[in-house]
Amino acid sequence: MPIDPFFSTMLDNLDAAGKLIPASHGTAQQARDRFKANSVARRGTGYVPEAVGGTSDHVVDSPTGPIQIRVYTPIQDRGRVVTYAHGGGWVFGDVDTHDPVARRIANGLGAQVVSVDYRRAPESPFPAGLVDVSAALAWAADTYPDRIRIVAGDSAGGQLAIGAAMRVRPYGPRVAAALLLYPFVDPTMSYPSINENGEGYFLTAADLRWFYDQLLPEPSMWQAPEVDLLRADLTGFPPSVVATAEFDPLRDEGVAFLERLRSCGVTAEHVPGQTLIHGFASFAKALPAAGNSLQDAFDAVDRILANPSVD
Repeated sequence: MPIDPFFSTMLDNLDAAGKLIPASHGTAQQARDRFKANSVARRGTGYVPEAVGGTSDHVVDSPTGPIQIRVYTPIQDRGRVVTYAHGGGWVFGDVDTHDPVARRIANGLGAQVVSVDYRRAPESPFPAGLVDVSAALAWAADTYPDRIRIVAGDSAGGQLAIGAAMRVRPYGPRVAAALLLYPFVDPTMSYPSINENGEGYFLTAADLRWFYDQLLPEPSMWQAPEVDLLRADLTGFPPSVVATAEFDPLRDEGVAFLERLRSCGVTAEHVPGQTLIHGFASFAKALPAAGNSLQDAFDAVDRILANPSVD
């Protein structure tokens, strides 16, 4: 299917305005500033955030110091808690840029959402962000002991969510499900969609390599099981929903991760985002196709939680 006209027009307009700047252009801080400015600008004038039951900011202790989190309360509570890691290539993004996504997850799953402002590369390379997301997952379990626990993440945050769930397998807290939106899982970047979709769809193959270089400055880091996820032992991983996007360079590795989960005996559902690009969850309010795909992912989580044997 062709790319959604909304995204086609958006990309053409950004290109015409000279705003399709590679992530690797300039310093990490300049990349952060561009990303944050674009995140705010694309919401448009008169933007009104999706209503939730409430938000509150907290400071959580991690093994290497305090981290910030933001907790979202849903309008209709279904007794769940989601530890959420935002995207941004491990380099940019924060709880503010991904506020719309966190709000949609809260209401879509009827869950308290703990959005983690984890440390970012290159100043804090692997495993700093993973340590922070793991600490937030432990905090959520302690703070909401009676709630059903879910980990979630989009893009690079998907890798962090996967890694945090891997780390707690031996001793808990038990995670009931994982919601993974177009996650980074293959540092070798060896699947066909890297080349097929590596130019012209916002996220580029060059961006991906730059992101990994910021996160993994030491050669030994590239083989860490929480990074090289297609070769990791995922036995006992939580039942998962993996959402991909048709015009995403990460599309094929997302499908490969789904297959890897199933080969390790893990229940997993795939939500293919036809006509969509990487990062579509941030456009769920403006674009029906993006909102529908995200809702399909929420419905899949509901099915998994209702019947963990669904394959």
